[in-house]
Amino acid sequence: MIVTQQHVDGILNYRGTMTVRDSAVGSNAKVVRTAPSPKAGAAEHVQVGVITILPLETQAVRLALGLRSERVGDLTFYRAAVDGVSVAATSALEPGQRSAMAAYNNLVSVFDPEIAVLVGIGGGVHESVAIGDVVLATEMVYYDLRKVTPSGTPRRGETRPVPAAVGHAVNAFLTDLDQPSRLAIEDPEGTSRSVAVHAGPIGSGEAVIADEDAAEIAFLASFNDKILAVDMEAGGLGQACHERSAASGRQHRWMVVRGISDHADRNKSDAPQRVAAWHAAQVLRRLLPYLKNDR
Repeated sequence: MIVTQQHVDGILNYRGTMTVRDSAVGSNAKVVRTAPSPKAGAAEHVQVGVITILPLETQAVRLALGLRSERVGDLTFYRAAVDGVSVAATSALEPGQRSAMAAYNNLVSVFDPEIAVLVGIGGGVHESVAIGDVVLATEMVYYDLRKVTPSGTPRRGETRPVPAAVGHAVNAFLTDLDQPSRLAIEDPEGTSRSVAVHAGPIGSGEAVIADEDAAEIAFLASFNDKILAVDMEAGGLGQACHERSAASGRQHRWMVVRGISDHADRNKSDAPQRVAAWHAAQVLRRLLPYLKNDR
């Protein structure tokens, strides 16, 4: 066997493997350690996530909550700390259940909110609800499940209540109002209104309803005569939160705030939409302290 000797300033390895961590070699060498970068895709936590559908709904929420825009990849979010509550908002690509679910997934992947709130306009279908009122959903009735048969197409309603913690938050909010079930709201032009705030079930499906005699309205009235309003996204949000709990191992809270812009009848008009959206956004702002989780 031939033995050779070599003089090196450093580390010599001959036909072996070696792992060196947190080490330095040579004169005046030093080790500089830096904190690891966050994992790619890790969500930044906020307390309340907001989903809007129409641009006028997004505008109302931004103004009412003082949110600033922020780009994340190809998506735009809106953020602020509002009365001590961290908020992140996003807008769905288009109306409907599927786009609402996608918006929720985008919101969760970036900000992982403790609760997701769908905010905007809806159609009132109960005699107690007037245009300009605000409805807080305590239960969602999805009306678009049906079976097509030669003898007809019966509907199969599906219900999903909001989580119990959300129901308690709504009750506490309504209890604290200065006037029973009413809230004073001033719009950006300075006009003040006394707005009725209702809590109860809403219907949700894929239809824009502009006919008081529509089969959807009749079905909802027969299913539950206390249904207050209808929309096109609450079913998707409720389902997305329900299914996400299987992967996360925790309950994902959700709620819906709808400013009433029409009666889902043939007189349906776009004119009241901006005021209705503003009322919904203002009610959301007053709700925020009740929605945050202090655990």
